[in-house]
Amino acid sequence: MKWKQVLLVIGISAVTSVGSVWVYSQFANPRVASFAQSTDGKTPANYAGFFNAAPGAETTDFTKAAQAAVPAVVHIKTKTPAKRITNQLPRNRGGMFDDFFDQFFNYPQIQPEQRASGSGVLISDDGYIVTNNHVITDGGTGVAEEINVTLSNKKTYKAKVIGKDPSSDIAVLKIDGTGFPYLVYGNSDIVKLGQWVLAIGYPLTLETTVTAGIVSAKGRSIGVNGRQSQTPIESFIQTDAAVNQGNSGGALITTDGQLIGINSAIYAPTGTYAGYSFAIPINLAKKIVNDLIKFGDVKRPYLGIMSDGRNVNATDGAYVGTVAPDGAAAAAGLKKGDIIKKINDVPIASWSELQGTIASLNAGEKISILYKREGKEYTAAATLKADQGNYGNIAANSLGELLGAELENADKKVALRNEAEGGIRVKRIIKGGPLSRTRMQEEFIITSVNGAPVSTIEELSRAIASTRGENLNLEGFYDGYEGLYRYPVMLAQEEE
Repeated sequence: MKWKQVLLVIGISAVTSVGSVWVYSQFANPRVASFAQSTDGKTPANYAGFFNAAPGAETTDFTKAAQAAVPAVVHIKTKTPAKRITNQLPRNRGGMFDDFFDQFFNYPQIQPEQRASGSGVLISDDGYIVTNNHVITDGGTGVAEEINVTLSNKKTYKAKVIGKDPSSDIAVLKIDGTGFPYLVYGNSDIVKLGQWVLAIGYPLTLETTVTAGIVSAKGRSIGVNGRQSQTPIESFIQTDAAVNQGNSGGALITTDGQLIGINSAIYAPTGTYAGYSFAIPINLAKKIVNDLIKFGDVKRPYLGIMSDGRNVNATDGAYVGTVAPDGAAAAAGLKKGDIIKKINDVPIASWSELQGTIASLNAGEKISILYKREGKEYTAAATLKADQGNYGNIAANSLGELLGAELENADKKVALRNEAEGGIRVKRIIKGGPLSRTRMQEEFIITSVNGAPVSTIEELSRAIASTRGENLNLEGFYDGYEGLYRYPVMLAQEEE
């Protein structure tokens, strides 16, 4: 009897198992199959060229690039004697972006002896080095009194400054000698999102350090160069390669060893690397470097336009605001409201990308502009000029519309009387505009925007454009009254 019960249990179990398998095969598998992608044996278009590597082939090798680049990346140490500070550069503090300026810019009344450390990249066999302007600063607008460069082979050289450009945060040094290792320029315009890159430098007083990451974004503007220039230029390559203090001025290279960027900034809410770093594209840097070596300063090209402040953060092109009547853009037929999509064959997705692309070119150079007007695309030819053009009343009217005021350049006598280099007079405040919502009174003289000094309407327009549409802090004075006054201003937003 017991055996019959055992056999019955076994039989029921067998039937149940077979039934379960049948049910799964009839119901579970079709559901999985119906959810799977149907490619009909074809590769999706966005994966074209992705699966070309042979099975087992090595797709990423950093060793050769690192071995080639490390000897060409140098350690820079600077020393500035103690001194009294009499001319301080205003700056906007408290942002999330830390571009290592804090170790170089410190403004007490008596500045103690300053020692700082950074990196640099050899770009020729006769000792030319590119680095960041803020690496070789003396804490203000000058350069450190003593600059020493140490190569990876431990040899140390005294360096002299060939030139510097605070707007782009680039500086060029020179050491005596020949036969130095150096890095080959790549093409930062063709760098792609997701591409592997290596960051090389001397972070945190360590010896040569190589870190790896990918390109996270291009054409980033994070507002750091405004700390040392009235006309900042930013169009950073963003990566997630680990970069820290001391990496400033170091190399960002491709896996085939080509130099595509100069490391300059990090995203650092804690003061150290926290996920993202930013490099100056080499196509921009090499134009600056060539000018500094050849002329001692930068010969900037100008298109003759200002950004549309309300669309400065747009990512579908560079929106044209004010157009200088005698500028290159006006001669090419561009108008306010046009959206620039390409310069030559370089796609333009934002104002910062336009700014960086134009800055990498030369005055007198002919360019092709693809732009959009009222939904249609057009192409125009332009010749870049050596001056930005005369915006005159156009800039004043455009700014007046944005801020809700009538503006004019301050009288020079008033500026001198108040120990200012210049300023912008608020002649009349229009009811309902952004300025009318502050405590500002008419006859206020604006002398800085978010810590960046301004002395003319044109400088004010550029400074506001560089804020990327953020709220403003306008600082200045009233003639006949002591002290400086600051007013936070919330810009008017376009209706959706």
